[in-house]
Amino acid sequence: MIPLLAYRDNTCDPKKCTMKKLERAGMVRIFSRLTHVPRSSLILDPTAEQALSPADRERTRSITALDCSWAVLDTSIVRNWRFRRALPFLLAANPVNFGKPFKLTSIEAMAAGLCILGEEEQAREILGKVSWGIRFIELNQEPLDAYAQATDSTDVIRIQGEFF
Repeated sequence: MIPLLAYRDNTCDPKKCTMKKLERAGMVRIFSRLTHVPRSSLILDPTAEQALSPADRERTRSITALDCSWAVLDTSIVRNWRFRRALPFLLAANPVNFGKPFKLTSIEAMAAGLCILGEEEQAREILGKVSWGIRFIELNQEPLDAYAQATDSTDVIRIQGEFF
């Protein structure tokens, strides 16, 4: 199992927040300051230049989701992070953005990262904490399986092109 972390800036409703649900279940540790997140953690960052791939598994000590509004996030702090990866093309299953590409909630992003790194069982476990969670895997099973078989980030990008 890969330890799960989140930076949360309290911009969303805590009753609807997927990271708060995981925290209550003891599945994620939340930080209110990005500078408190361990520097060795893999940051899921849509602005990263490199895509997450199975090749990152060896180096992954933990996964951190940025559970915040990207409109107010100080991206200069995130850009300086050494181990940032973007997720490839996936469709959201959450009720607000269902079927929209790249509009994932933090729990969907973490689950995608876990699947790509070969931890689908852990992904299913966390997704089980929200009523629509498993639908994310069902909706994206084919690309997630393909990404999990990739050799590196370049291969993930090539595979991504097949799903656009």
